[in-house]
Amino acid sequence: MVLGARVLGEFGDDQTRFPTAKSRKNYAGSAPITKASGRSLVVLARHARNRRLADALDQWAFCSLTRSPRPPLLRPAPGPEQDPPTSPTPACQPMVGILHTCLERGIVYDEHLAWSHLQPTAA
Repeated sequence: MVLGARVLGEFGDDQTRFPTAKSRKNYAGSAPITKASGRSLVVLARHARNRRLADALDQWAFCSLTRSPRPPLLRPAPGPEQDPPTSPTPACQPMVGILHTCLERGIVYDEHLAWSHLQPTAA
């Protein structure tokens, strides 16, 4: 509960401050920076961000990855010569989007609804 209050406190209580989920992700630092020119495409991590919020989101993602059955589906599988990822940061981006949707619509988080797009379909 304290972690949820910390995340919401860092975002603030002004509902008009973040009109879209993308603006909330940019503020949180979870959205990557994409630079494209001609044939080159570079994706960089965002370093200008609210560090206290980024720390709270990392803790939130780590707790979700270890306790919830849905978000582990977001964790990339390690390659044959790679160590498993140690940072839960990639999971933060969709979680911030889900948080934005819940706040915008005034609904309570439902794990089955939020991660239903990742469910395997019957063949």
